[in-house]
Parts: sequence; structure tokens; C-alpha cells
Amino acid sequence: MKIYTKKGDKGATSLIGGVKVAKSSLRIHAYGTIDELNSFIGVVRDSYFEKHSLEVLYQIQNLLFTIGSNLAADPEKSRMELPKISEDDISILEQEIDKMTAQLPELTHFILPGGHIAASHCHVARCVCRRAERLIVELSEKEKAEPLILKYINRLSDYLFVLSRKILADNYVSEIKWIPGK
Repeated sequence: MKIYTKKGDKGATSLIGGVKVAKSSLRIHAYGTIDELNSFIGVVRDSYFEKHSLEVLYQIQNLLFTIGSNLAADPEKSRMELPKISEDDISILEQEIDKMTAQLPELTHFILPGGHIAASHCHVARCVCRRAERLIVELSEKEKAEPLILKYINRLSDYLFVLSRKILADNYVSEIKWIPGK
């Protein structure tokens, strides 16, 4: 099977359902950013080796493929049955956030990214996650988009922030507090 099709050489692509759209469309930006986020989470997995977190991150990556496929489908014309995000998926993230938070010192300052390569990668992933969230909000204002996707992405950015803190704690690295004026 060839990896290239030449169908997109003029700047258009097809959504699941067959509708052609410009590669600059908001829907393409949204699922492309989810793909970028998934890649950065792969970088986090490759730089942090705590077993449980690796399993959670693997599940997140699978769910990001689910989200990407839903965003890549034309909401009016696609007849393909795609996997869905559920409230349980969001609850799992919340439980993971709560478990990690219980083991961490109370948050008293804003934290600057850095201190450990895996924590820094989490912050980059968090920023990409927030960008994806903004694009999905904009998309949902103009077209149909699954509301649970937005909820999951919002919670995922929180998870990535707390995971960055956990990585620092696991590696006995102090958080870098933001001190205005310093």
C-alpha cells in the first residue's frame, strides 16, 4: 500500500463521510491539533517511566484517536459508526488527578514549566491541549461537535498539569515558582 495518494495536492481533503474541505478548515485544524497533542503525549511517555502513568497515557492516546476520528467525520453525512468518548473516560481522568493531587504539596504559586524533561514535555502537551480546546470551542460554535469531547479535552489539560507536578515530585525536583518581578 502506498502512503501517498496525491488527492490532497491541491489543498483539499475529505472528511469521513466523503465531504471535501480545504485543509485550512477549522475542523481540520481541530483534529490536526489533536494529532499534535497525541504526538506530544508520546514524547511524555518516552521520557517518563512510572508504570501506572504510562498505562494511563497509553489510554489517553487511544482516546485521542477516538476524538480525532469524531472530529474528522462530517457530522451530517458520515454514516460510519465511530467509537465515542464517555463520561467514564472523563471520570477516570478526574480520579487520576485526585490521586496525584493527594500525594503532592498544596499549590500556593503559579508554576513555571521546567525542572525535568518529562515535566517540560507535559507542559508543552498541556499547551497544545488548550489550543485544541479553543479550536473545538470555535468549531462547536459553527458546526455540530460532540460536547463530551470538549469536556474530556478540558480535563486532560488539568491532568497534564498535575502529572507535570507529579513527575517533579517523583524525581525530587522542586517546582519552579513564578515570583512576579524576579
